[in-house]
Amino acid sequence: MSNAIPAEPRASQAATRRQLLSAAAGVFAERGFRDATVREICRKAGANVAAISYHFGDKEALYSAVLRETAPPPAGGPNAPGNAADATLSAEERFARYIRNFLFQIAEDGPDCLHSRIMAREMIEPTRALDHLVNDFIRPQHQWFQGLIREITGPGFTVEEIRLIANSAISQVLFYKHCGTVIERLHGSALLTPARLEMLADHITAFSLAAIQTLALQRGPVQRTARPNRALRPSTPSRTRLTR
Repeated sequence: MSNAIPAEPRASQAATRRQLLSAAAGVFAERGFRDATVREICRKAGANVAAISYHFGDKEALYSAVLRETAPPPAGGPNAPGNAADATLSAEERFARYIRNFLFQIAEDGPDCLHSRIMAREMIEPTRALDHLVNDFIRPQHQWFQGLIREITGPGFTVEEIRLIANSAISQVLFYKHCGTVIERLHGSALLTPARLEMLADHITAFSLAAIQTLALQRGPVQRTARPNRALRPSTPSRTRLTR
């Protein structure tokens, strides 16, 4: 006798799981992990309270699943969309693409952008789910970004120095997300419009690459190539690439 689950029950189970994830994402974004209740999630999903135990195990496992499945694709690295095409780009060009992709990702807002709202709560009250998210998604991307920076700096930098450079570049992107409402009030204009985001991406890229190149020059003799840095927009003076 076959042990296969009939097609209809399997489809129904998959639908229930999707409904639980969708409902949980909204509740977690609104209330945070600690204040969200299984009963409210199941009510919004139109599911029995036992469904969470059946599909996920418990509320914490459901929360981890929500964080994973609502996360945007990586902005850069081996698992990023279009990564194969990046192989033809210089390190500076890959740097520029990463900064732009990351900036546009975190700028997404509105009722449908539940992941960023949940993550904002995680920054204030971290849960064990954040450890899994960091290890499975954020750490590989950050390690890739550090390797990219080492391509630009060349030799002579310690692991800690490369890590600090990476953090400094990323912090500029995060600044406009977490302090955006203050900046808009300071300057009296919307900050994260598409045109402004393009300008910010150009600025962060130019500013960061200039700092990295200056640090590399201070370490001693380096070789310059004649290849122009196409990472920057035509309106930005191009800089020669520093190689090992």
